[in-house]
Amino acid sequence: MDTNSLFRLDGRIALVTGGSRGIGRMIVSGFVAQGAKVYVSSRKAEACEETAAALGENCIALPHDISTVEGCRALAEDLAAREARLDILVNNAGAAWGEPFETFPEKGWDKVMDLNVKSPFFLTQALHALLKAGGSAERPAKVINITSIDGQRLNPWETYSYHASKSALIYLTKRMAARLVRDHINVTSIAPGAFASDMNKAARDHGDAVSKAIPAKRIGSDEDMAGTAIYLASRAGDYVIGDTITVDGGLVNASLGGSIDG
Repeated sequence: MDTNSLFRLDGRIALVTGGSRGIGRMIVSGFVAQGAKVYVSSRKAEACEETAAALGENCIALPHDISTVEGCRALAEDLAAREARLDILVNNAGAAWGEPFETFPEKGWDKVMDLNVKSPFFLTQALHALLKAGGSAERPAKVINITSIDGQRLNPWETYSYHASKSALIYLTKRMAARLVRDHINVTSIAPGAFASDMNKAARDHGDAVSKAIPAKRIGSDEDMAGTAIYLASRAGDYVIGDTITVDGGLVNASLGGSIDG
């Protein structure tokens, strides 16, 4: 058993959506460090270019807006013009919306559900041929959906469409896995907890306070996220299919509830 190469990604081609910042950039950094060639996509070209410049020649900017099906197909066509296969797809791009129940708007529902549920499905569909070209029985291609612990438990904020979208994506991961495994494409998901990012401003700006409610007593680090993504993307994770790995310091699965005794 060669454990030295178990987590390496040498020669692998990856695409990470929403990869220019936050959790996406953590994953991109980890993949590049393990030898992968990584395309970074987001709707902000300047942010993609900055990330690519910072991470070196194996990181390539490929900006696109994937909030529509047409945008997903445009990204897939752009990648297909550059590569004959795709080994790893990370569906990380996402959005959130918080507003009271009484005033929660349709646009806050549609924006979040479209980007968080619709786009991962239709981008994977658009990249299906490239992923099939990258996968084999000996080395399957990988699709990693970035979900959230908010799809597994409630947070205290009124983020109705975000909760619904992440729960949906966790289950969609299972259904996609059941279909794509026959094409040697493994679909899994990562459900992050508190990681500092523009989307999770509480963890970013008030990490010490947030940490008090987490069994591990800290927020997640770049290495925590990168390590989990590398595991799933590499040979080490080849036998994991359809599952969601919760990376949250124990908040979902190791947090004791309060007593209701009088």
